[in-house]
Amino acid sequence: MLTLGEFLISTQKKHPNSTGEFIRLIHALRLASKVVSHEVNKAGIVDILGETGSTNIQGESQQKLDVMAHDLFIKALINRNIVCGIASEESEDFIKVKSTSSKGNNYVVLIDPLDGSSNIDVNVSVGTIFSIYRRKTSSDQKVTLEDFLQPGKNQVAAGYILYGTSTMLVYTAGDGVNGFTLNPAIGTFYLSHPNIKLKPKGHTYSINEANFSTFPKEIKQYLIERKKQDSQYSTRYIGSMVSDIHRNIFKGGIFLYPPNAKHPDGKLRLLYECNPISLIVEQAGGLAISMNQRILDINPKSLHQRTPFFCGNREMIEVLQKNLLI
Repeated sequence: MLTLGEFLISTQKKHPNSTGEFIRLIHALRLASKVVSHEVNKAGIVDILGETGSTNIQGESQQKLDVMAHDLFIKALINRNIVCGIASEESEDFIKVKSTSSKGNNYVVLIDPLDGSSNIDVNVSVGTIFSIYRRKTSSDQKVTLEDFLQPGKNQVAAGYILYGTSTMLVYTAGDGVNGFTLNPAIGTFYLSHPNIKLKPKGHTYSINEANFSTFPKEIKQYLIERKKQDSQYSTRYIGSMVSDIHRNIFKGGIFLYPPNAKHPDGKLRLLYECNPISLIVEQAGGLAISMNQRILDINPKSLHQRTPFFCGNREMIEVLQKNLLI
């Protein structure tokens, strides 16, 4: 099997004018993910479980592993001198990175360092989500908020790393989706799932139905009608979005996080959760929408903007869209 490094080199040959900067960026993410994977796998026997006692910009309790993963990815990206800016779920503002190169750095990265970290205490799989853009401003200037507030369709690449029974990196650079599994014995990612495609149909839905009473009526109606019409329809919900999305990509299904009483604008963050997952799902043949539009077409207004989020198999999303238009 091809290693991730060999795969990146083979794809670079298709772009003769490439400088190799993008490959170095993926290598930095790969390096940090291997360290996070190692730390997650020993979380039960060292003191990195539980809360730190503080909250992040989202108003959510920070887990010790959140902080650790954030620090690891930030250091890996900064030390490689390949990005001009980084935005993280754990930071209120974006991080400016000073280039040591005369040409400057051309990429910004938005990242959720550890999605689903509250589940780590009970040994449930968690993940990392990342999104990569080419900066809009000139490389001889300092990075600005404008460089980060781009619609998802402008993404150069996006991916996630799942820390489960095995550690798997799934990413797209706009030419299909490929999955790489880590061999922990030698620390190498191998191409284990080439050209990932969603099935046209699915029978699984992933949603927190405890909030059903406060869902919009269109979502309630969709769930009720779907259960009546599909005898195979069943729910599978983990509460770590990366895990739920990963299962639905391979098994077929739809992921739903509608607005509710507690989160009237949706809970999930557009820039570093919904956009990267949407690019992956669409590149694999699925669809991803907010309540009334394609996720990748939304023009963001703020760094930590939230949005309702629905993604999955094309047929299931199209049925949902009909309900939303009623």
